[in-house]
Amino acid sequence: MQEFSYDTLKSVNSQELTIPNNLSVVLPQDYVNYVNLYWVDSQGVQHIIMPTNNLTSNPYTIPLQDNKGVPAQDNFDNDITGTSIVEDRWKNNYLEGNYPDNNLANNPESGWEYYYGWPEFGYGKLFGLEPEYGNINGYFNINEREGKMSFSANLVDKIIVFEYISDGLSTNLETRVPKLAEEAMYAYISHAVIASRINQPEYIVQRLKREASAKLRNAKIRLSNIKLNEIVQVMRGKSKWIKH
Repeated sequence: MQEFSYDTLKSVNSQELTIPNNLSVVLPQDYVNYVNLYWVDSQGVQHIIMPTNNLTSNPYTIPLQDNKGVPAQDNFDNDITGTSIVEDRWKNNYLEGNYPDNNLANNPESGWEYYYGWPEFGYGKLFGLEPEYGNINGYFNINEREGKMSFSANLVDKIIVFEYISDGLSTNLETRVPKLAEEAMYAYISHAVIASRINQPEYIVQRLKREASAKLRNAKIRLSNIKLNEIVQVMRGKSKWIKH
């Protein structure tokens, strides 16, 4: 079930959350990967929130080092960990609204936001602006170490919708296989059982493998959520229309 939930079954869950003052929310227990994040305005319209991507990251381990760069260890030969300097700098940068003593608020052209296109100052006005960072909807970052998701300061107290891929094992109601994927599940189990047993003819193992792969491909096609009318509606704004 878990293997099928990754890329075959309809296992996308969503949550409606409010961003607290600490700008962090806990990841769900069945979280595998995110699909989309939106903040919702007073009209109920969704605005996509962009990931930080290469702007910053959350280190998974933070060992303390001596003056020679060697990780310090305790009496049980375990590495001693500290707090993340990278996360602290990101939390206190200009993006979070914390201006330093040189009063960059009155001199925006020397601020971090000016170079990366933060909307108050340089958004859409700079030659060579990176579209990846030029947005007004804010940013989010996944912290795998602490099992939480962090947001930029302009999203505090906002309502967000969090869409994510579930492992399909959090509740009994999720452990369901639709009819369109039932044969693929049986074929997958048959191949897994025979392949794990000794003294099985290799041609049978390979035949079951090919059968499982073909039925899995058919299940993905049948369960795909592709709507021709929606594609046509989007393409009507392009240079050529799709005739259907």
